[in-house]
Amino acid sequence: MMAGQNTFINEVTAKENKLLLCLLSVSPLLCPVLPSPLFQLLLLGRSPGLFCFSCFCLLHPAGEKKMHSGRLLLEEPIRMASILEPSKPSFFPAMTKIVGTLGPKSRSVEVISACLMAGMSVARFDFSWGDIDYHQETMENLKKAVKSTKKLCASVKPGDTIFIGQYLFTGNETTSIWLEVAELKGDDVVCLVKNSATLAGSLYTLHISQIRVDLPTLSDADKDVISKWGVRNNIDFLSLSYTRHAEDVRHAREFLSKLADLRQTLIFAKIENAEGLTHFDEILREADGIIISRGNLGLDLPPEKVFLFQKAAAYKCNMAGKPAVVTRVVDSMTDNLRPTRAEATDVANAVLDGSDAILLGAETLRGLYPVETISIVGKICSEAEKVFNQDVYFKHTVKYVGQPMTHLESIASSAVRAAIKVRASVIIVFTSSGRAARLIAKYRPTMPVLSVVIPQLKTNQLRWSFTGAFEARQSLIVRGLFPMLADPRHPAESTSANNESVLKVALDHGKASGIIKSHDRVVVCQKVGDASVVKIIELED
Repeated sequence: MMAGQNTFINEVTAKENKLLLCLLSVSPLLCPVLPSPLFQLLLLGRSPGLFCFSCFCLLHPAGEKKMHSGRLLLEEPIRMASILEPSKPSFFPAMTKIVGTLGPKSRSVEVISACLMAGMSVARFDFSWGDIDYHQETMENLKKAVKSTKKLCASVKPGDTIFIGQYLFTGNETTSIWLEVAELKGDDVVCLVKNSATLAGSLYTLHISQIRVDLPTLSDADKDVISKWGVRNNIDFLSLSYTRHAEDVRHAREFLSKLADLRQTLIFAKIENAEGLTHFDEILREADGIIISRGNLGLDLPPEKVFLFQKAAAYKCNMAGKPAVVTRVVDSMTDNLRPTRAEATDVANAVLDGSDAILLGAETLRGLYPVETISIVGKICSEAEKVFNQDVYFKHTVKYVGQPMTHLESIASSAVRAAIKVRASVIIVFTSSGRAARLIAKYRPTMPVLSVVIPQLKTNQLRWSFTGAFEARQSLIVRGLFPMLADPRHPAESTSANNESVLKVALDHGKASGIIKSHDRVVVCQKVGDASVVKIIELED
C-alpha cells in the first residue's frame, strides 16, 4: 500500500463520527477502504457488487505484508475438527445475555421456569398490548419461577411509504403490506398496495418511513402504566421506544425521578428510525444502553445499510461501556423448531460485533417454541464467543480510552489483563454500585465475571432499607457479568476477615456452578480501605 493510501485512511478515520449519517444515503458502491478496525470485517466475503476486493494489507516497517486484523475477526487458527466436537455443558450457557418477551405462549410458571433454565436472564413486558392486570399476573408467575429455579432475572417494559403488519421487515413480506401514497383527500390518504400479503391476528404495527411523527415519546398511557405497574414491581429497565433525540431520554429520566422507587431504573433507548440514527451519539451519551431495533429501522434504511448501522452502533456502545442489545434475529422460530442457516449466522455475527444481549420478541411472545428458541440462541452465542478475538478487542479498547486513564478504568483493564495472562477461570469483583463490574465487562474478558454486590444501608428519614438488589439485577443484561448478592453485614471496603468470608462465599458459588475447580487461578478485584486491589489467588484441593 502506498503512502498516499495510508494518508487516505487517516483522513477517513478522522471522519468516523460522520459515518452514521452516511448510512442514510443510497450509494451503489461503498468505498473499498473503510475507517478503523471496526469496519474491516465488512471487507471479507462480500459480493463483488459491493466491494472491490476482499481484504487489504498494510506495509509494516520491516517491509512484510500483513493482513490488518480487526477486532471483529475470528480467533485463528480454528481447527476444523473442533467444529464437530460436542459443546460442553456449563452453568452459564453463554456470556451474551438473552432477553425474552413474555406473552401468551410464555407466561405460565412452568414455561417461564424452563426459559430461565434455558438461559433467559431478562424478562420483557410489552405494554403495546394487554392490560395491567394481565401483565401483573405474568409478573407474579415470573416471581414464582425465579424463586423455584433460584435464577435471578431482571424485568424491562417497553409507542412517501407506509408499512402495516404484525412484524415488519422479516425479509419475507407475506405478513405485512407495503403501501405507496397515491393522493390525499382531506383527512384521507389514498394508497396503492405494492405487494400481496395476509394480515392475521389482533396486533398490528404501522410505520411511516422517513416521516417525522410529532408525538411524545412517553404518552399519558405510558406514564400511567409506569407510575402504577412499574412502581409496584420495581422495574429494572425502561425500554424507550422510538427514541429520536437525547431530550427524549432526559424527559423519561425526569419522569422516573419523580417516582421514588424508580430513580435507579435504567433507560434503554430503542433506535427505530432515521431520526434516532441521526442523533445516535447524543442519545448514547444520555441513555444507559441501546436497543438496536432492526425491524422498524429496516424500513427507514435500505436493506444493505442495516448491517452497517448494527456494527457502528455496537462499536460505539462498546467503547462507551454501555450495553448494546440486538433484536430480530430468529424470526422463523416463531413457528419453527430450528432457525434458518442465515439466522444462526446472524446471531453469531451479532456476538462478534460486540452485542451484550439478544432480544427475542415474537419468538417468545407468541412463538410455539419459546424455551427451545432461548436454548438454541444461547448455544449459538456460546460458540461465537469462543472465537471472538478478545486480544485485538482489548488492545483497541485500551487505545480508544487513551491516557491517562481514570482510576477505576485502570483497575478494570488491569484485572482483565491479569486474568488473561494467568488464564484465570473467573474474575471476582466486589462492588456496591455495580460500576466497577461493568467497567471490567467493558474489556470483554474471556472468562465469566462474578459481580459480588455488597448491599448498603440507607435511610430517607422515614425508614431504613438496603440497596443492592437493583444493582445486581441490572448486571444481568451486561455481557459476561453474573451477579450475586452478598451479606449486607460485609461492606465492599471492609478488611481482613470480612473480606475473606465474602470471598469464600463467592468461591463456593463458583465451585457449585462448575466454573471454578481445584488448582484454578482466580483474579479478585476489591477495595481495601481507600485502595483498590487486584490480586491473583490459586485454589488448593
